[in-house]
Amino acid sequence: MESAEAKAYLKYVRISPRKVKIVLDLIRNKPVDYAMAVLKHTPKAACEHLEKLLKSAMANAENNHNMDVSKLYVAHCSVSQGPILKRMRPRAQGRGFRIDKKTSHISLVLKETKD
Repeated sequence: MESAEAKAYLKYVRISPRKVKIVLDLIRNKPVDYAMAVLKHTPKAACEHLEKLLKSAMANAENNHNMDVSKLYVAHCSVSQGPILKRMRPRAQGRGFRIDKKTSHISLVLKETKD
């Protein structure tokens, strides 16, 4: 059961991948209890989504793979860009200004430590 890993995905999240990457760098290769504490106390918009995703991955590990939650760590986490919602904002003299509302696809993989 050494190669067992629990995965969770969050797709089409209405937040820029650049903002998510900052928070993912804080929790990469950290134990899940530490990662959860960081997400609870970091004042970033992405933390709310990532906390929910981490809880989902922990539940997958416990229920689907029979892994010990106390030994889990964040083995791999990444974010990629989803589709961009293109909107128009009226500007002076009848012009239009395009606003890109970016979305993200976030993946999280948990593994057990080899203790």
